[in-house]
Amino acid sequence: MRAELQRVLFVGFLAAFSPWTLATLAQQPEVPVKVVQIMGLTGVKNKTGGKLTVDGGNLHFVHGAAKVDVATASMEDVVTGADSQRIIHGTLGSIGLMAAPYGSGRFLSLFRSKLDTLTVKYRDADGGLHGVIFMMPVGKAEVIKKELLAQGAHTTAPEEAADAGASSPAAKEQKQ
Repeated sequence: MRAELQRVLFVGFLAAFSPWTLATLAQQPEVPVKVVQIMGLTGVKNKTGGKLTVDGGNLHFVHGAAKVDVATASMEDVVTGADSQRIIHGTLGSIGLMAAPYGSGRFLSLFRSKLDTLTVKYRDADGGLHGVIFMMPVGKAEVIKKELLAQGAHTTAPEEAADAGASSPAAKEQKQ
């Protein structure tokens, strides 16, 4: 009886913490998502932190009293990407990079944190073209992109087509 209980608990533990379960849980959007607006929103300073939500056909960015809405129907292109940033910022980080001996690049690359980027190209009410870049935790950009596309935004490179084209033999020959 005790061996069966241990076996059930072990299988339950494996199921709860398997990579597929964790990946599924990571895709659940947390509303709102903490982001940094790198540049592009009218009336918001560059590198401003705030919260991003997608609701009612709009992309909402809120920072304190500043609130900016962009209609998903006006979005011409939504692109996600992966990037990294230094963990140690400011003067201390710059001095550390300058003081590092030649050839220490691999070691210094260990002190970087990964993040996602979301770039949105949209038109304002007057037809003017704008672009905005958001930086957010890993795994959040793709979820927001899917929400935007579901609510009427457009993209020039859907992920499914890009993944299928990159793995085909014709695409590999074309790159060479």
